[in-house]
Amino acid sequence: MDYGLAGSIFTVVVFVSFIGIVWWAMSSRAKTRFDEAQNLVFDDEPTQQTEKKDRESSINE
Repeated sequence: MDYGLAGSIFTVVVFVSFIGIVWWAMSSRAKTRFDEAQNLVFDDEPTQQTEKKDRESSINE
């Protein structure tokens, strides 16, 4: 096997892998997980109700 054939096979394998990853990323099953993941940033922020309770408790102390 020469370098030209090996390079061609490698190119086809990388292209098929790329198409597979794009197909997986655009699937509807993955979309729900990605929607959850994009909102994880906001999970550690306190809610307005929690902030209000914190302010009331600090005033009462």
